[in-house]
Amino acid sequence: MSKNHESTGSIPDQNRLRLQADCEQCFGLCCASLPFAASVDFSIDKDAGQPCPNLQTDFRCGVHDSLRQRGFRGCTVYDCFGAGQQVSQVTFGGQDWRQAPGSAKQMFEVFPIMWHLHELLWYLTEALELPPAQPIQGELNAALAKTERLTRLSSESLMELDVAAHRAEVNSLLLKTSELVRAEARRQQQTSSGRQKTFSRGADLVGAKLRGADLRGANLRGAYLIAADLRGADLRMADLIGADFRDTDLSGADLSKSIFLTQAQVNSAKGNSDTKLPPLLHHPSHWSNTSKRR
Repeated sequence: MSKNHESTGSIPDQNRLRLQADCEQCFGLCCASLPFAASVDFSIDKDAGQPCPNLQTDFRCGVHDSLRQRGFRGCTVYDCFGAGQQVSQVTFGGQDWRQAPGSAKQMFEVFPIMWHLHELLWYLTEALELPPAQPIQGELNAALAKTERLTRLSSESLMELDVAAHRAEVNSLLLKTSELVRAEARRQQQTSSGRQKTFSRGADLVGAKLRGADLRGANLRGAYLIAADLRGADLRMADLIGADFRDTDLSGADLSKSIFLTQAQVNSAKGNSDTKLPPLLHHPSHWSNTSKRR
């Protein structure tokens, strides 16, 4: 997992730093809890609840420095948003599943639930920092506080939680946030000669040729941008929640003010030193093979 960047100083940024994975405080939950199938992302099959053969007794990955070369690219694009350390150190009080084998099944089942909650915390915290979302700040704060409370539930209560219902509730606020931000982008575009491209949720843009496109304020929620050419594209204030960036070329693209972008999405894409990212996200190490070093 990548190293955290230093905070820019604002409270929302500090809160989102807390939502970054700290593998030293986790009991290898992503390596044991989650399933994966042999594919371009994984070289082997693994069932849910079965520890990865590369997971060592100290919960470190034995092939961490060569994951991509060994066929475990999927591991390099995963982000638990800090759910791993929350489950390990808070929900289960620092007692790992090897010391207490009877807790393993429950711990592995709780981890994906906590992941959903922490992902929502990431998005809500970002939404609160966006000036256009000021009119719904009260609602966003209430949703953030509720989600925080849910992360502190017992393991038994977490397993009974209707996560889908809570996600739907939060998503309605994230949609409102998106509409406010993108409306501001449209107002800014009125003074320019560019014409905004419009897309529907989940747009099929696999392999799309969008080099240099003006995508400011675009709705790219859930868009399939696999292997798309976005070199030099302007994605400021575009909603990128859930967009699939696998092998998307972001070289020279401006995502500095895009909204709801995650490190996992960035990690799955291609880019270079000219790619502009939001403050708390960073250029993946594998980009260095195709870009100039800073």
